Amino acid sequence: MLNFPEPPRSYSSVFLEETDKPLPKKIDQRTRYAFFSTIATGGKSLIKSCKDLHLSRFVCYKTLKPEFANDEIEQQRLIREARVTAMLQHPNTVPTYELGRDGKGNCYFTMKLVHGYTLREVLDYRDRYDLSQLMEVILQVGYALEYAHIHGVAHRDIKPENILIGPYGEVLVLDWGLAKVWHPDGTALAEEESAPSDIDDITITGQGKAQGTAHYMSPEQINRDPAIDHRTDIFSLGAVLYEVLCGQTAPVGDKLHQVISSVLNDTPANPSELTTQRVPALLEEVAMRSLSKNPDERYATMTEMLRMMRRDWRLEMMAAN
Repeated sequence: MLNFPEPPRSYSSVFLEETDKPLPKKIDQRTRYAFFSTIATGGKSLIKSCKDLHLSRFVCYKTLKPEFANDEIEQQRLIREARVTAMLQHPNTVPTYELGRDGKGNCYFTMKLVHGYTLREVLDYRDRYDLSQLMEVILQVGYALEYAHIHGVAHRDIKPENILIGPYGEVLVLDWGLAKVWHPDGTALAEEESAPSDIDDITITGQGKAQGTAHYMSPEQINRDPAIDHRTDIFSLGAVLYEVLCGQTAPVGDKLHQVISSVLNDTPANPSELTTQRVPALLEEVAMRSLSKNPDERYATMTEMLRMMRRDWRLEMMAAN
């Protein structure tokens, strides 16, 4: 288990003057949140910390940047993200508290304010962590995706930056803004499947552009295949596992078009060929199968992938020593 410093005491401490102060007789939602501070900026969204004055706690507040606040499609995506996150109640997802509109009518939603390091930050210091610790993170992400898939949701943006390891060893899958949700009859929203006019920045979600981050996107996601399903997440988690095993991403290339071409056409080298560290054959097999170009050649479900990763690959490592 990875352990990091505890969150600031100003956020986590409980004091009597906070728990017992009177609740206003008349609730005004416009004055509920205060002490805003921007903590992250997305392509079209702002993520802030602020204090919920009614509950005396700091929360995460997500809204659109001013230039997108009146964009109906972006508003709908933000609302969908809030509801998807709220409906997927799982230990490895972030609790959602409230969806609403501010005094100007702009959409926002609030979530638990979480602390820790992303898996990207951890992998930047890969030599400090052993494989058992990192595999526990991968498994926890798999559990969240298994739950989402069972409930009809594909995340579509699994990458180290969207995996957070908290101070008590908790692992949280962040940013469900690109999640694909189907109608009861199995059809998807037409606006999500429109052909891109130009894939010029694959890290930013926009109308008519491919979604996700290139190194972790499945071929069908890059091609915007309307038949895309939960197996795109299996590919992406396989790409993260590959990087955990050997310290390198599966696709190669310095420029975006090179990475895209590599995802679509190249068979990655085995992780064991790219590192001096010992790579368990079982985990290498899981990564390589998950990275199959054809979704039918990957694991059929996240449950199946998890079953393989939970097998005792440590015995192989011990036997080799």
